[in-house]
Amino acid sequence: MIHFKEKHKDAYDAIMNASTLGLHLVSGTFVGLAIGYWLDVWLDPRFHTKPWLTLAFLVFGIAAGFKNVYMDVKKILRADEDKPNDEHSSQDDGRP
Repeated sequence: MIHFKEKHKDAYDAIMNASTLGLHLVSGTFVGLAIGYWLDVWLDPRFHTKPWLTLAFLVFGIAAGFKNVYMDVKKILRADEDKPNDEHSSQDDGRP
C-alpha cells in the first residue's frame, strides 16, 4: 500500500487539495449560518431581528468560504510553480 501511495503521490495530492477546498467552502457557510441563527435567537426578543442576522451572517459565511477557497487555490498554484517539472527535462527533443 505504501508503494502505491508513493507511485501516485500527485493523484493523492490533487484529491486532498480538492477535498480541502470543498470543506473550507462548506465550513465557512455553516459557521456563518450558525452565528447568525444564534444571534437571532439571542437578540430577537429585544430587537426583533429574526431573519436579518441569520441572512447577513450567512452571506458573510459564504464570502469567508470563497475567500478561503481563493487563498487555498493561490497556495496550491504557488506550490505547483515551485515544484520542479521533471517530465519535460527528461524527454529527448531529437537534437544531437
